[in-house]
Amino acid sequence: MPLSDTFISDWLPVVLTLVFFGLLTWLAQIFLFNKLKHTGDENIFARQLGMLMLMLVGLVTVVIMLPISESLELQILSLIGLLLSGLLAFSSTTLFSNLMAGALLRFTQPFRTGDFIRFDSNFGRVTELGLFDCEIQTQNRELVSIPNSLLINKPVSVIRRSGTIISVELSLGYDLHHSKIDELLLQAAKQAGLEDPFVHITQLGDFSVSYRVSGLLVEVKNLLTARSNLHRHVLDCLHDNDIEIMSPNFVSQHAGPDVERKIAHSPAFNQVQTESTAEDIAFDKAEQAQQQANDKIETLAKIKSLEEQLTHAEKDQRQAIEKSIDQLKQKLAEIKDVVDVPEDE
Repeated sequence: MPLSDTFISDWLPVVLTLVFFGLLTWLAQIFLFNKLKHTGDENIFARQLGMLMLMLVGLVTVVIMLPISESLELQILSLIGLLLSGLLAFSSTTLFSNLMAGALLRFTQPFRTGDFIRFDSNFGRVTELGLFDCEIQTQNRELVSIPNSLLINKPVSVIRRSGTIISVELSLGYDLHHSKIDELLLQAAKQAGLEDPFVHITQLGDFSVSYRVSGLLVEVKNLLTARSNLHRHVLDCLHDNDIEIMSPNFVSQHAGPDVERKIAHSPAFNQVQTESTAEDIAFDKAEQAQQQANDKIETLAKIKSLEEQLTHAEKDQRQAIEKSIDQLKQKLAEIKDVVDVPEDE
């Protein structure tokens, strides 16, 4: 058999396989990352995983088509399987573990961008959900990166967007009846803007009674300010009614009924209320990230709605709808560009 015929019979299937999977990968790249780029980054990991699986299938197919002995072919396939299994086994101590954990977090979605979370001693708002780590912004405006592998191995507390319970604990003397205290603490919670407030007696100490007033905060993004306001209104309500707040370790000794109590009352004039809140400064990046995520979701919903209208629209309406879709896609691309640009520290 001539050399050319041998080459054609042995290597032509390999070349055709390479061309086929190369063309298929190119088409998948265009479809997944160019045609569907307006869908945003929410499903980018699934698209990347699909591309990886396609390349693995192509690699295995090329090995099978090689003009080699069956034993050598099995050895090469075993080597590929050994490398993949070794990579998976080594994932518990390498960056690949964070990659797998990032995939799990994207599928389960225990929290989203802009949510308040507490992990170990770190508390803040989520600014970015990466494949290898999660970035949060603390109340001191610091950015903390937490590896994804830690987030799936330890408990994470997430404040629900629908609302959270905030509370204040304080100690008062036994000479004050709890019914009066309940009324004043409930009044303070309502003045602080909390819904469905309630009061619990948490401890009967040797010298004081411990109370806890709680209420539902609906607007959770103002969590820090709401806690401060609750403390402030509790102080005002109690001090304005001549009630002294005591520490559990404080022993009050009164020589008689005429002993003067040093209680700070609320001033008669209106206190200055600033429009800005601590959250505007502390969680600026997290707020921006959440706003961009919300804008992307709203824009995608509008695009989907217009595309559905386009299928049933008349010819004279199609041009206007297509123009609106193009404008929304351009807006979505601008949002993505803003997200991709790193913050100038």
